[in-house]
Amino acid sequence: MRRCGIALLLASLPIAAADLRLGIIGTDTSHAIAFTTVLNDANSPEHVAGARVVAAYKGGSPEVEESAKRVDRYAKELRDKWGVQFVQSIAELCPAVDGILLESLDARQHLAQFREAAKCGKPVFVDKPLASSFSGAMEIARLAKREHIPWFSSSTLRYSSIAELKSADMTGAIVWAPGPTEPHQQLDLSWYGIHGIEMLYTLLGTGCVEVTRISSPDSDVITGRWSDGRLGTVHLQRPYGKYGGVVFLKGDKLDARPDIPFSYVPLVRQIVAFMQTKAPPVSNDITLEMFAFMDAAQKSVAQGGKAVRLTSSSLEP
Repeated sequence: MRRCGIALLLASLPIAAADLRLGIIGTDTSHAIAFTTVLNDANSPEHVAGARVVAAYKGGSPEVEESAKRVDRYAKELRDKWGVQFVQSIAELCPAVDGILLESLDARQHLAQFREAAKCGKPVFVDKPLASSFSGAMEIARLAKREHIPWFSSSTLRYSSIAELKSADMTGAIVWAPGPTEPHQQLDLSWYGIHGIEMLYTLLGTGCVEVTRISSPDSDVITGRWSDGRLGTVHLQRPYGKYGGVVFLKGDKLDARPDIPFSYVPLVRQIVAFMQTKAPPVSNDITLEMFAFMDAAQKSVAQGGKAVRLTSSSLEP
C-alpha cells in the first residue's frame, strides 16, 4: 500500500507533460542539491528543461564524515525547498520515476544500490566514481549488461572547456586537478582524482597500456602510455587546486587551458538527453578503462613507481 501511495502522490504533483521524473539515490552529496536546482528551478538562467527530480532515497554512510554531516541537511533542503518526496527503499522509487540518479557519496555503496536500482528497469546515471574499486566497476557493468539497463557515469569536467583542446595532432597531454583522498575508498584516486583522469581520457580516449605513479603528501603524478605512443599525465594537488590542461601538438606547438571553470550545467544536459534517449553519451568502455587506469596506478605506487600494465576491462568473453 505504501508503494502505491507514494506513486500516486508523485503522479499528482504538478509537472510539465514532457518532463521526465527522476529519482535520487543518496542525498549525502552536494550534487544532489546542484542537479535538483538546475532541473527544478525553471526561473534560473541555468535551468535545464526536460526532467525534474521528484523522489529520493536518503541513504548515507555513517563512517564517512562528509556523508554523515551532510545527508540529513541535504535531504531537508530537497524536501522543504524543492518538494522532493522521500521513500524508505530503492524499490519504492521504481513505480514513481522514469530514470535514476545514483548519487551516493560513498562509492562503496554503488554496486549494492545499482543492483537494487536495476530491478526498476530504468536508465541509471551513476555519479562519479562508478565504484570504489575496479572489480566493483566491472560488476556494475556486467549486471547492467545482463539486465539490459542503460547507464553512464561521468565527471562534469568531461564537458568543460578541456574538450576544446582535443586535436588529431596531439602527441601528448598534461592535465591538473585537485586530488584529496578518503580512507575508506579502495581506489584512492577514485574519490576526487577521477576528475583529472576523466579530463585526460576526454583528450586521449581509450588505449592506455601501462601506468606509472609517484606520490607525496601534497601531490600525485600519474603517467600513462597509450598504445600509439602518446603519453598522458595527470598532476593532482592536495588538498585542493585548480583544473587545467595543456596538449602537445605536432610541429612544436601546444595549446592550453590553465584555469578551467567548474559547472554542472553541461553534465546535467547530457543526463537529461540520456534519460530521454537511453543512449549513453560516454561509452561504458571508456569508464571501465579509467578504472583499469586507476587500478594500475594504485599498483604502481605500491611498487615504488614501477610501470604496471592495465588489466583488461573488456566485458567480452
